[in-house]
Amino acid sequence: MTAPSRHARALFAALLLAAPALRAADQTSAPAEAPAAPPPETGLTPLPAPASETPPASPAERSPVADIMAAPPPVTPYADALTLEDAIAQSLAANFDIQIQRVTSKVATEAEAIARSDYDPTLAVTASTRQSQGIRTTVDANGNIIPGAGTRVDNDDARLSLSQKIPLGTTITGSTALNRRDSNRATATPPDPAYDSDVAITVRQPLLRGAGTEVNNAALERAKLGTERARADFAAEVFSVVRDVEVGYANLAYAREQVGIRAFSLEVRKKLLEEIRARRDTGVATDLEVLQAEVGVASAARDLVLARQTARDREDELLRLLGQETFENPIGPVALPPVAPPAVNVAASLERARSNTPEYFSALAAIRQQEIDVRSATNARLPQLDLDATAGYTNTDRELRASNANLWDGNGYNWRVGASLSFPWGFREERARLRQARAGREREGFRLAQIEQSILVNVRNAVRALEAGVENLRLSSLTAELRAREFETEKARYDSGLSTFRRVQESQDDLDQARLAELQAKVNLRVAQANLDRLEGTASERYRLKLLP
Repeated sequence: MTAPSRHARALFAALLLAAPALRAADQTSAPAEAPAAPPPETGLTPLPAPASETPPASPAERSPVADIMAAPPPVTPYADALTLEDAIAQSLAANFDIQIQRVTSKVATEAEAIARSDYDPTLAVTASTRQSQGIRTTVDANGNIIPGAGTRVDNDDARLSLSQKIPLGTTITGSTALNRRDSNRATATPPDPAYDSDVAITVRQPLLRGAGTEVNNAALERAKLGTERARADFAAEVFSVVRDVEVGYANLAYAREQVGIRAFSLEVRKKLLEEIRARRDTGVATDLEVLQAEVGVASAARDLVLARQTARDREDELLRLLGQETFENPIGPVALPPVAPPAVNVAASLERARSNTPEYFSALAAIRQQEIDVRSATNARLPQLDLDATAGYTNTDRELRASNANLWDGNGYNWRVGASLSFPWGFREERARLRQARAGREREGFRLAQIEQSILVNVRNAVRALEAGVENLRLSSLTAELRAREFETEKARYDSGLSTFRRVQESQDDLDQARLAELQAKVNLRVAQANLDRLEGTASERYRLKLLP
């Protein structure tokens, strides 16, 4: 065995043993002014030069992968590390979906205030002035009609009223009025100017349509249910954003780990190429093996470029979830928190999901809203029969003070009792609205059943995914360990002349895929846990979330 071969075997063994530490070092940052430090994307330490180097090739003999071999690993300065808890806190403070739902909840709350205003007192003030003058005609001696100014009457009116509606549908109105009347008549009863004062109370009570608290409180009850739905929708949005951030955080961690694996693989393939070139110079390897090694370097460099692109895409996606608008500040190192071995219980998970699913409570509130609409539409099919009653005092005097002071002596009074009946011919609109309300209630009932079905299916799927994720991670870790041993064995067989370089490359490819599969299994387990937590609604306890807008 040649000296270069012994050196390469020692180098491969060191690289393989250092692989876990190198991947973990992917989460650390390196300052831009220290190019010799390991790049944060890969976590690789600079490799020593081979024991024997060939002289530089002439331009005509330049290798097609020379630029890849000579390119230094990039250095990306990162900001401070971002924990999953910090990411969730940032998203809840600035995520656009959360902000939109928070404003929607405010709109629903204001709708409740609008409905309550139906019982607020209404104050009305009116004032007017008017003047009229008649024509007085005279006939002269010749029988001609001579027009002239007649009686002029001035009227000034002012009225103040206060109305109050109560939940029975009754409207009570109290009013008072003052009228000043003046004219140019020589005689008047009472003498001009005269002041007319009156005070009255009016009661209007619907007897059929619009009667009763159930109908009159319908708008307020519906607005209250709308507030409940808005709060439930806000909680659902919080749970969804938390789940999305957990998944996005895990995907970014995976993408950056993948960059580390691809960068590590590229360095291994570079050392393989250097060793094969050295073996060719000693007559042990062939040009075909050198070409195969160059193909491996080019393929690894391509995979590294694509991995970096994926990492940047995942970073932008997480920045979007965090509510960033410019994407100018990159995310610092991320690290997946370990997932404890889950205690899987389908029955318990279903119970928690039914108790903590905001969409379920929102659907229940929607059904209650439709029931209110059905009651209102049923009442609207009745005729409009209203009872009106008015009673008051009146007084007239030449002086304003006397007119008001003598108003309550009862000498002048008025009262009126009446009823009015009206209804649309055929009640076409009212019948259609009742059918529409009943159809809406039926639709919401189906939607509630659909949510219950989705809870059952999603929880069962999430539990199975969690169970499979645990076993998948165990088997993927075992496969990665076996692939590493397989690569070491295949490399040793090649060094002994018992295998081909293509088999070494294939073994290296299998090792890379096994490491990526192990990493993907970790992410899948984390995603499965996040999906189950979203269904069970346990994020509020784990992250101490505020579920009120």
